[in-house]
Amino acid sequence: MWWRTREPGSRSRAKAATFGRFHPFSTPVRAAAPGTPTLDSAAGWWVAAATFLSTFTVFGVAYSFGSFFRPMADEFDADRGAIALVFSITTLLYFGLGVVSGRAADRFGPRPVLLVGAVALVIGLVVTSQVDSIVVGYVTYGLGVGIGVACGYVPMVATVGAWFDRHRSTAVGFAVAGIGAGTLVVAPLTERLIERHGWRQTYLYLAGAAAVLLALAAVGARRPPIADGADGTSGGPLLARIRSSRSFLVLYVAILFTSSGLFVPFVFMADYVAERGIDGSGGLLVGLIGLSSVVGRLGLGVVATRVEPMNLFYGSLATMAASYLVWLTAADRYWQLVVFALVLGVAYGGFIALSPVVAAQLFGVAGLGGVLGALYTAAGLGGFVGPPTAGVLIDRFGYSTTLVVTCLASSLGAATYLLLKDSPGDL
Repeated sequence: MWWRTREPGSRSRAKAATFGRFHPFSTPVRAAAPGTPTLDSAAGWWVAAATFLSTFTVFGVAYSFGSFFRPMADEFDADRGAIALVFSITTLLYFGLGVVSGRAADRFGPRPVLLVGAVALVIGLVVTSQVDSIVVGYVTYGLGVGIGVACGYVPMVATVGAWFDRHRSTAVGFAVAGIGAGTLVVAPLTERLIERHGWRQTYLYLAGAAAVLLALAAVGARRPPIADGADGTSGGPLLARIRSSRSFLVLYVAILFTSSGLFVPFVFMADYVAERGIDGSGGLLVGLIGLSSVVGRLGLGVVATRVEPMNLFYGSLATMAASYLVWLTAADRYWQLVVFALVLGVAYGGFIALSPVVAAQLFGVAGLGGVLGALYTAAGLGGFVGPPTAGVLIDRFGYSTTLVVTCLASSLGAATYLLLKDSPGDL
């Protein structure tokens, strides 16, 4: 691989050197006041724990949508594309609004932003439990969960990244492991709750649990001791320079293609199992994606402290693309779907855990919330296009054709990332 490997134990600096040279977007950072917690301190790990709880909650709710797919489709007599659009609108909003919530956290701190998201999420779930039209659900679920995830993900993860230097990869990996843990717990749980109490009552249960968990997470949400652009004076110009760079464009397109395939199993796995009459739980398969993603987030986050994270990130993209071949050849073999879920999950975990690390290495930690928010709009666009397109393809051509298209889209993401070469003037 072209990227230069780092010496074991080497640090990523706030004035980051990209591929071993002075970082073109480096800006002075504001030093911490005497007596305040420092980078890599115990206070930072409390913030990481709060972020774990936040991502556990918001993504546990969002990624449980597959369990609601068939009950909602049956009640509203809607086709797959129309129901998948509920999830896709939500994905577009929470990644699209990440650029706003990230900048807001840079300026006001993560706690008030997280509390706004908590209120939106709870109200959205409660109102969705009462809708009598799928079109209304687009608004209530899309806005509520979309704003909730936007405020509970990007601002919190960016804050963790800014609390650490030497242990950044490990801390971010732990923080985003909450996404996998939430998927593991909430997706199978909602499937059971829907069977016993119906999908409307289940949304009310999720709203109550989310209110409690996000309130606890807000207690631990805290500004980093070193922050640039927190007053809003430099974040805008810095972000504008970053977004006009070639590296940003390449990374953006790679995330766009990868995300267009990533969310397909979260929406359609339970439907696939039911349609094929497979003896097994679709919700459990989604949960296994979450479980193995924890391994990817934690494991690859630790490995990235000694191995070049740019290389690991590419490996994650390529493995995600290849995993769809496992699903494509599974037919009605549940054990092979389990293998698919585990392989995709590990690679997906690495993709999520290493995205902030790669962004920090490319662009520095100054105003990282705004940078991540801008990058994640690519994931929002991919998530908006991918599942509804897959739903239309499934209705017309079946799952085999759809999985081939999904594999090709993910492969384009990995191939695009290869354009991030170490050559002068790329950035």
